[in-house]
Amino acid sequence: MSGSATSGRVPGREQRPLDAGVGDIRDGAYLPVEPGSYLWGRLPCAGDSPVLTLESGETATIDTLSHEGILDDQGRDPEAFFGRFGVAADSVLRDAVEVAAREGGRDPRTDGPHVVSGPIRVRGAHPGDLLKISVLETRHRVPYGVISNRHSRGALPGEYPAGPDPVSVFAAVDAEGRGSIPRREGSDERVSFALAPFLGIMGVAVAGGERPHSVPPGPHGGNIDINLLTAGSSLYLPVQVPGALAYVGDPHFAQGDGEVALTALEASLRVELQFEVVPQDVALREFGALAGPLAETTEFLVPTGMDVDLDEAVRECVRAAIALLQARYGMDAHLAYAYLSAATDFNISQVVDIVSGAHARIRKSDFGG
Repeated sequence: MSGSATSGRVPGREQRPLDAGVGDIRDGAYLPVEPGSYLWGRLPCAGDSPVLTLESGETATIDTLSHEGILDDQGRDPEAFFGRFGVAADSVLRDAVEVAAREGGRDPRTDGPHVVSGPIRVRGAHPGDLLKISVLETRHRVPYGVISNRHSRGALPGEYPAGPDPVSVFAAVDAEGRGSIPRREGSDERVSFALAPFLGIMGVAVAGGERPHSVPPGPHGGNIDINLLTAGSSLYLPVQVPGALAYVGDPHFAQGDGEVALTALEASLRVELQFEVVPQDVALREFGALAGPLAETTEFLVPTGMDVDLDEAVRECVRAAIALLQARYGMDAHLAYAYLSAATDFNISQVVDIVSGAHARIRKSDFGG
């Protein structure tokens, strides 16, 4: 394991960690990371009991926890891990320390890395409906995070990491609120980049009694890693079990499309989310028959496609985009196809989660608002 060390406290803004209950928490439900409130490495299924129940339209404040610093190949000791980068013990989240120390939380041989908060039951949600999860606010729980690359993973497996150990690059949030990493190991010269916090995992429970692995995304959502899902955006998910049993996790401070090294800038967030049921008749009228997640921002409608083969993921995304334009705007399929070719960007969400993802950015203003 390698990375970029700093001396003393983390450079940038001084911030007390947003541990459970610390700082302003909006009125309404609050879900900290505590025993019984999360899964580590697996996603909820129909057999799981909700840890929180909401009415449609209600909001919840949720503490999400990054997996970086608590994993076995990092020593499973976040105080020691982050201490190597100059982070004082009192600047490490208490729930990270507690999750890492808890026995029986995860089997690294079979489970994914992600800490997943939930499930959350939303009353009135039934299969055939959509669950709309709106991101109202995101806040940094700490002013730092990690970007990791591991062997056999990422866009260039076999080329990186170049050495025998995984690579964990420490990134600080600077005084201007930007992320920064060194240009060279041990150098004071840094490259800085804008932050755009979002949740890599947002989803609903699958039917049956088997919890899915947390890494590959699917029709249930999960680890979709769409970086447009910042504050002000929404994700629509086809409900698969009564109550939806929603969950979130994999918090990021920033991610480029593709997420090529394996991880984004992984860092813990406190999020304010609204959960709303979209009844089946409204869902069909507005979006057609969705086979998988659909995101929406103030500017774009964002249909998705997912497959182990990236080319097929793009094809699935194009099909989903055509179907959306037919349902929402009454377009003929061949004209929708032409419009997409002329005016819509198709982006690679990620190529590192076993199932690759693609998403389109359909500009809503092209259709008159």
